[in-house]
Amino acid sequence: MGPDTAIDFRHRVPPHELPELMDGDCSYEDFRACLRSLEQINRLLLGYRPTLAWLNRLLPASHDRALPDPVHILDVGSGGGDLLRKIAIWARKRGIAVELTGIDLNPYAARAAAEFTPAQLGIQWVTGNALEYRPEKPVHIIVNSLMAHHLENDEVAVLLKWMNATAQVGWFINDLVRSELSCRMFQLADRIAGWHRFVRHDGPVSFRRAFREEDWVRLLKAAEVPREAVTIEHWRPGRLCVGRWK
Repeated sequence: MGPDTAIDFRHRVPPHELPELMDGDCSYEDFRACLRSLEQINRLLLGYRPTLAWLNRLLPASHDRALPDPVHILDVGSGGGDLLRKIAIWARKRGIAVELTGIDLNPYAARAAAEFTPAQLGIQWVTGNALEYRPEKPVHIIVNSLMAHHLENDEVAVLLKWMNATAQVGWFINDLVRSELSCRMFQLADRIAGWHRFVRHDGPVSFRRAFREEDWVRLLKAAEVPREAVTIEHWRPGRLCVGRWK
């Protein structure tokens, strides 16, 4: 997508029509470097902020009932594990006991996450399909970040239905908003930062595969999740997040 290229952002492009390099065959070294660039992007563009703000609502919400001890939080599509590392720090500062699990289909993800994560954080990394994951302990909260836009619409609906049935306390999706302005901002930041070539290619692609509020309304309906029970929030720069506390 060049600076003068006109692209229609009104409609979501399905992932099968516009693949991302990180979803294809690659070396561990490339995948690892891509994850490191994504972590830099999340820091620079405040990507953790929506999820942590949503989790902060747990504190006043928990006044009406005791929190599970520990709170089991599952990150679906956990990649290099940076979100769970942030959540571990968030929980420690607030004195909240947590059990943290990251699951990702790509076996490179667990390897990289274990490499990037201090052992004392005690985070478990699992390779597999989250919809088939059967942990010994109940899952209280399910989160994911920059994962939903990798899925086809019907897969997103299945994910929503599964999260709604599985998470005992709540769930939160942190993803991109389909916006030309956000895409242009990403490209400008990339020119300055010089991220990995996968990210340079996949970033603009991700924005074209991302969602708008009306997309989430349709997907929630397809998943039989009541719209009134869900929050859909815009976060700058470039995020659109969907969540539910039960």
